[in-house]
Parts: sequence; structure tokens; C-alpha cells
Amino acid sequence: MYSRSLDALPTVPSITTVIAQAPSDMSGWAGHMAATTLARDPALAQAAADPAKLRGLAKEASQAADRYRNAAAERGDRVHAYAEQVSLRALGRPHRLAEAREELRSRGEEAFAARFDEWWQLYGVQPLAPEITVWNHEVGYAGTLDLVAKIGGRLCLIDFKTKGTDRNGQVKAMDEKVVMQLVAGMKAEESLLDAAAGSWEPWAYGGDPVLLGVAIGETEVRPMQANPEVLRFHWYKFCALRRVWETRLRANEAGRALLPIRPPAVRPEAAGAAALD
Repeated sequence: MYSRSLDALPTVPSITTVIAQAPSDMSGWAGHMAATTLARDPALAQAAADPAKLRGLAKEASQAADRYRNAAAERGDRVHAYAEQVSLRALGRPHRLAEAREELRSRGEEAFAARFDEWWQLYGVQPLAPEITVWNHEVGYAGTLDLVAKIGGRLCLIDFKTKGTDRNGQVKAMDEKVVMQLVAGMKAEESLLDAAAGSWEPWAYGGDPVLLGVAIGETEVRPMQANPEVLRFHWYKFCALRRVWETRLRANEAGRALLPIRPPAVRPEAAGAAALD
């Protein structure tokens, strides 16, 4: 949820919260992670004959997907922080680039920074606004874009995704939901000037930007452009999911969905008829 200032209450959902209303079944992946973790556990052989120990190992393995997801999210935060510091340095603004790079190096993740630097130089990225918060009143949502920049003379809205590497040494593909994120950012009406003061200005970058999802991996960076021909459909889908979010919220706040009911009282004539029979 987003608010208009640091002192105001949240009033609209984030872009990612809206997109999360779409169903996503990860049970197969979670089961695979649990089974793989259990099979690789060196304590499995000894625990096989001890039901209590086996249950303990199974419980620990069942949380493998959550641990992996949390670790990936934390890594993504670190890579995003590095990308932001690169932009701040290029803009001549205060930055903590050295610290962000060291944080990645200390965790064995410096390859992400190295590949990002290569992409930055190769594409001649000219940052305009990193980590910019936007707001849409008409639909009712807000969000933060990773970067607004110029590349090759074209205005670009960019969303970074930190991805793993496949068996061929290539960065894994991005989910197409990134197109919804980008188009929602493009359709913003305002951008934040000062969070403490709650001051906003008209959104200056929604005219005709190139929408880029940029997958950052340890072996390469793969930028992908959102197909202009499909943007309107992803915008319609986002708006529909926004209605789903609001309807779900109202349903949850409306009260109990199921109420207890007593059996009907026996009518006198029905009791008499039973007695006659």
C-alpha cells in the first residue's frame, strides 16, 4: 500500500500487489524443492529407520521453497541497490556505490555487478530518475519504477529483475508480468517530489517511452522490450486485477460470509400428522 506522504495513511495498492491478484500455482515447484532438499540431506540415511527424525527432516525440507524465495528476494534487493547507486553516481548525486559493491562481493555476488556494469557501458545508459515513485488517481494505485533513462536517444522506463543462470550459462527468462508492471508505470499521472512534504508533480515520462525489462544475471544481462502491440491488453488486465483487489477487500470487510443456522421449529400440524400415521 502507498500513501501520499510519510504522515498520511496508505490509500492505494502497489503495482505489484495488484499484479499478485492473478492466480499463480507454485505448488509443483515447491514440492520439487522439498523433495530435492530431502533427497540431498546427508542425515536422510540415518533417519530412514527413525520416524521421528524423518518427520523432522521432512518438515525442514518442506520450507526449502520459502528459504530459496526469501534468499532470492534479498539478493535482488542488493542488486537493485547497486543499480540505483550506479545511477546516482552518473547523475552526480550522493551515492554509496563502493559500499553496495562490497556488499555484493562479501556474499559472492559481485558477478551481478560486473555484468550490470558491462551492460550499462554497452548500451550507453543515461539515467534521468532512479527509483521514482508514481501515482495513478483514476485507477487507484502507486508504485516505484527502477529507472527512467535515455538509451540511444530514446526515453526508456526500466524494470530490473535479478535472475539465476540456466544449465547453458544463460540468464533465465523473465516472467511476462513485467509488462504489466511497466505499462502501469507508463500510465502514471504523478510522480513524487518530496515524501515528507507529500508533494507531487505531473508525470513527465509517460508519453511514448520504450518499456524495458532487464534481467541481470551472473553471466549476462538480457534486456527485453515490451511489445508495443500488446501493451493495451496488459493494461486492461492490470485494470481488471485492480478491480479484483478492491472487490476482494470489500468482501473481506463486509462481514462473515457464512452464518450458523438452527433447524426449523416443528409445526403443530406436521407433528399431528406424524402422530396420526
